[in-house]
Amino acid sequence: MVFLLPGVKFDLDLIQKYDTRAPRYTSYPPATELNETFTQTDFKAAIAASNQRKTPLSLYFHIPFCQSACYFCGCNTVISNNKKIAEPYLEHLVQDIKNTSALIDSQRNVLQIHWGGGTPNYLERDQVEFLWKNINHYFNIDPQAEISIEINPRYIDRNYILFLRQLGFNRISFGIQDFNSQVQVAVNRVQPEEMLFDVMSWIKEAKFESVNVDLIYGLPYQTRETFRETVKKTIALDPDRIVVFNFAYVPWLKPTQKNIPQEALPPADEKLEILKMTIEELTNNQYLFIGMDHFAKTNDELAIAQRNGTLKRNFQGYTTHAETELFGFGATSISMLEDAYAHNHKEL
Repeated sequence: MVFLLPGVKFDLDLIQKYDTRAPRYTSYPPATELNETFTQTDFKAAIAASNQRKTPLSLYFHIPFCQSACYFCGCNTVISNNKKIAEPYLEHLVQDIKNTSALIDSQRNVLQIHWGGGTPNYLERDQVEFLWKNINHYFNIDPQAEISIEINPRYIDRNYILFLRQLGFNRISFGIQDFNSQVQVAVNRVQPEEMLFDVMSWIKEAKFESVNVDLIYGLPYQTRETFRETVKKTIALDPDRIVVFNFAYVPWLKPTQKNIPQEALPPADEKLEILKMTIEELTNNQYLFIGMDHFAKTNDELAIAQRNGTLKRNFQGYTTHAETELFGFGATSISMLEDAYAHNHKEL
């Protein structure tokens, strides 16, 4: 059985045939394929080779701290309300920046910067400024660079958002996951609708150049119709980009997921119906299906790059800068050069 959507074909027989547990689809090669036979010496040699290519750079900085645990989360995080614990991590992060930047040709422009987590807005303003100052000191950032940050809308206010924009961030992303209150309670991520619309209004007031929001399907108590309401409310928020992730239930790897009632998870066929509905709703409301899990307004840079055949996917998702090489800093971050990958240790 096959059903079609604009630009998309689902073959249910194939989906059922390959319905098996596998590494996360969001990156390739998956982290499970990376091993310790690639040494620090090998990485330094790869950086030296990349300097000969003189390609521009994309930088990722991992901030692993969160104030509370979202039960669905599959990221490397540290849960604490004590902001002081971030300080030794930031010191080591800056040392990593210093050591790695010394190996990179200083004339190579940085075209993209992304702060992810965890929760980057976990950091106090002086901690954000400390890291930002060092990034600017050790790298040659292009005046037109895309500089993005992930935020948790539950722990931010208008002044902090304005502060981020004034500092130099021009793109921002936050997770909605689901507007439904029953789902939010089940995954320990309660954030009222009014809060999310307030945060979006502050972002627009600050004039960020692009706004991304994340949704997750496959969470407990979701149905096609309840998630349809989430999609409609997300469209009303009017973000530039929407990412719709498939929830990976792996409690043997992520113990916090044991708090999720397994019997409340939607079955595979319902999840497929949710995805089909989501694609229909978004593509009928001026969003283009970029691929896998990404949607963008038809005038967004991602949509333009897709039309021009210049779209690329790396460990940060889809990107319009196919020419860049990615350097990751912080726990679990991954660097992606033309002919090499490097994965940082998980332990802080």
